[in-house]
Amino acid sequence: MAKKILIVGGGLAGTIVANGLCRQLKDELASGGTTITMLGASPKHMYQPGLLYVPFGRMRESELFRDQRKVLDRRVPYFVDPAKRIDIDKKTVLTESGKSHAYDFLVIATGSRIRPDTIPGMAEGAHWFYDLDGARKMRDALRDFQGGKIVVNVNAPHKCPVAPLEITFMLRDFLAAKDVLNKSEITYTYPVGRLHGLEPVAQWAVPEFERCGIKSEIFFNTKSIDPKGKTITSEEGVTLSYDLLVTIPPHTGQQVITDSDLGKGGWVPTQRNTLLREGSSDVFIVGDTTNIPISKAGSTAHFEADTIVDNLSSLIKEDRWARNYDGKVFCFMETGLHTGTYVWFNYTTPPNPGPPSQMIHWFKLAYNRMYWLSASGLL
Repeated sequence: MAKKILIVGGGLAGTIVANGLCRQLKDELASGGTTITMLGASPKHMYQPGLLYVPFGRMRESELFRDQRKVLDRRVPYFVDPAKRIDIDKKTVLTESGKSHAYDFLVIATGSRIRPDTIPGMAEGAHWFYDLDGARKMRDALRDFQGGKIVVNVNAPHKCPVAPLEITFMLRDFLAAKDVLNKSEITYTYPVGRLHGLEPVAQWAVPEFERCGIKSEIFFNTKSIDPKGKTITSEEGVTLSYDLLVTIPPHTGQQVITDSDLGKGGWVPTQRNTLLREGSSDVFIVGDTTNIPISKAGSTAHFEADTIVDNLSSLIKEDRWARNYDGKVFCFMETGLHTGTYVWFNYTTPPNPGPPSQMIHWFKLAYNRMYWLSASGLL
């Protein structure tokens, strides 16, 4: 009987897994010994990191999207029919349309979602770039901004660990190019006692903030926002006034994970080396969906997906384990509109950001163009 692989989630992680499995299991697919099916929420595949550039007019909306059917290997049936409930015991997934899909191996790649609604006043009083509508509104706000106080407010957990720093540095350059930097003030808030969750990155950021004249407020856990009074208040009792509030909203996992009792907050407990759901031998977790205390980033999803492809292929072909995931993450980081750096680390090696340069900025822009090769499994 054919081995059924079911992938829940049509984002980067799930797509890389599907395309990688098609390469490694081409004979099994051709003979009918293995099938791969994907369930997703949209007919479109979005390049989410590109949203960072939309508020600054550095990327067109049309560049963010492609048809998922064209990104995905033609041998993988793709259903725009999101999972409603995942039953690990019965090895089935029920979709919103009422269909039931059985599996032998399951890959959960449902991702994360922003939750500005969890903080009073955030949806009404703040701007963000984590979805297209938010990026559009922020673009309009920046177009009209003529100087004043900008607060960049970071909440946890969130995906793309360097994005808060990127948006802060890019805002500074944008204001300078618009000739309103001398009439503006940027304050960056972070919920713990440093500028970033990764200590080496936080230490790197301190002199960069000083160089750019960016103020900061650490130990700032957002309690509420007053859109009319234009103030933001922390649980610690600090209130900041603003003319423009840019926020990194808190994130949770998807509702299907919570509804299926698979993990608190929508994060699935995951073994950090095997990427198997804790207690499972046939359920893999990839990308933002994991509860692994490591960055929720595109490169994380990519490296995890490659590991799952190798192991799932090996299990089907040879009934053995291939290799473990070592926690590898690699992120380009914009340090303005024209310079960048990068962070690389894994479970045993901490990050060590280097000095910003224009060349690394160009590397990131080049990767923006090569993303679709990555999603297609060609890079």
